[in-house]
Amino acid sequence: MTIAGSTGTVNHPVVSLEQWLAARKELLTKEKELTRLRDELSRRRRELPWVRVEKAYEFEGPEGRETLAQLFENRGQLVVYHFMFAPEWDEGCKHCSFWADHFDSTRVHLNHRDVTLAVVSRAPFAKIEAFRRRMGWGFKWVSSFGSDFNRDFGVSFTPEEVQGKEAVYNFTKMKVTVSELQGVSVFFQDESGTVFRAYSTYARGIDMLNGTYQFLDLVPKGRDEDGLSSPQAWVQYHDRYPA
Repeated sequence: MTIAGSTGTVNHPVVSLEQWLAARKELLTKEKELTRLRDELSRRRRELPWVRVEKAYEFEGPEGRETLAQLFENRGQLVVYHFMFAPEWDEGCKHCSFWADHFDSTRVHLNHRDVTLAVVSRAPFAKIEAFRRRMGWGFKWVSSFGSDFNRDFGVSFTPEEVQGKEAVYNFTKMKVTVSELQGVSVFFQDESGTVFRAYSTYARGIDMLNGTYQFLDLVPKGRDEDGLSSPQAWVQYHDRYPA
């Protein structure tokens, strides 16, 4: 028996409970393999060597000027989300906003595991703050305007790189068409106050931070993005979805 439906569910097989259980257990074996592989990958991520952050980066935020070390807020670990928001833009990236909608609820739990989450963009702080308030977010979001931070961490590109459509992103030389792209960087601060870069990830590497995608990956239609002009063409700012 099959059942008709929308994208991803057309002609989907329908079986007995016994057949479903057999298929589910077969998939469970693969899921357990993936879990073990993910655990191993996470272990290897933690074992990566670190690099000392030598440059004295400064940011503008709600507390005024702050150094990278101050963004830790007296914790030992810092996760920075590189949010696409160029100085000349009037609002932050719609797709980064999709990710940022998941940040506030996790902060209290991160803080209790010695982790601070901060968001950094190149836009001036006044623009950032206006957009943050519009979106109703409470997380800390600071401006790296005038510094090399975004450039050094591989998420901002010069006009020449954009016009030439080639730059280094995600550790690879590739074509770029915009001045900003997304990413995540992780830092550690030792007891002396020295800051180290422990990890950075870009592109699909940030999927793990998007809770909505984790839910969509469970349902029959999945992310349902096949055939769209781009994978996230359906995404809107959360205050602009049709009622």
